[in-house]
Amino acid sequence: MPATPDELFARLDALGIRHVTHRHPPLHTVAESVVLRGSLPGGHCKSLLLRDRKGGLWLVIVLEDRRLDLKALAELLGAPRFSFASPELLWEALGVTPGSVTPFALMNDREHRVRVVLDAEMLRRDPLNYHPLVNTATTAIAAADLGRFIAACGHEARVLELAGIDRAEG
Repeated sequence: MPATPDELFARLDALGIRHVTHRHPPLHTVAESVVLRGSLPGGHCKSLLLRDRKGGLWLVIVLEDRRLDLKALAELLGAPRFSFASPELLWEALGVTPGSVTPFALMNDREHRVRVVLDAEMLRRDPLNYHPLVNTATTAIAAADLGRFIAACGHEARVLELAGIDRAEG
């Protein structure tokens, strides 16, 4: 069974990671998040689970307004062509549903199937806001603690400057 938000909070506490959680109605999109979050401080982020053409899984975590060119991202990472993971694969790999994708879900990836990519610009914001395994809350942690959490889950994150591969608008 995937971890619950309470199990996540207990894990953060055990790691000495300070966290603050704000409850809200379910959010499914970045646009909904912008409307409902009010003046919640810090970097607001989105997490994308991508599947490469050879079946590799990549969790890419970026600022919410970043529009990635997936072809350019795959080239930057030296990966085969990317597509978005299906809801079924998202549940199987990270134990979350669409709209709830988060770096915190790495605690459910006990087989370490997922590679992690972090937007360097995102890490310059503090705090960082992510869903705590469900889309009915937002949990803020310090940017430095994100790396500690990811490492404690047995993953190594690649930090990349992704500003150069934004997808053109229009």
